[in-house]
Amino acid sequence: MKRAEYTPDRLPTVEQLQAELGRVKYKKRYKRVLRSTVFTLVVVAAVAVLVATIWMPVLQIYGASMTPTLSEGDIVVSLKGSDFEQGDLVAFYLGNKILVKRCIAGPGQWVDIDADGNVYVDGVLLDEPYLQEKALGDANITFPYQVPDNRYFCMGDHRATSVDSRNTNVGCVSEEQIVGKIVFRVWPLTELGVLE
Repeated sequence: MKRAEYTPDRLPTVEQLQAELGRVKYKKRYKRVLRSTVFTLVVVAAVAVLVATIWMPVLQIYGASMTPTLSEGDIVVSLKGSDFEQGDLVAFYLGNKILVKRCIAGPGQWVDIDADGNVYVDGVLLDEPYLQEKALGDANITFPYQVPDNRYFCMGDHRATSVDSRNTNVGCVSEEQIVGKIVFRVWPLTELGVLE
């Protein structure tokens, strides 16, 4: 084999060597930054999914049973927990669906609804500023009605169309069914904010 002969005109210059060294360093740095960025994105996505499924489920509203408070297509965030008060918006499982309704009464309380749709809890008329109209709705239970232990009486804000605890098809909601309390609307952006 013949050896390659190196002559001064074929050797790289110092500038060429520095440029090549810079290119190699840039390539290593680029790969390191890319790897770090991908790792960070994967970790953030995993944490977001974990938070969304365990502590703060994100839900999309379907139907009109909660209008005017919530509209179809709204995206809301719920907070896991078991301490619900009168007026809280709660999400709960019914079969393979998740429904969103308003907590009206808790365990042991008495609920009464008259023909005009006025709601009384333990004999006291509820102040319901979130309603546009009152209605008895689709009720097939006998009033006054006592909420069973470890259950909540929940109703939609659009009383004329909502199928809720007034109907035996839904009934009172057990603590095990509850996904969480609806606390925040994230979509549409024009209505972003805390829900009451």
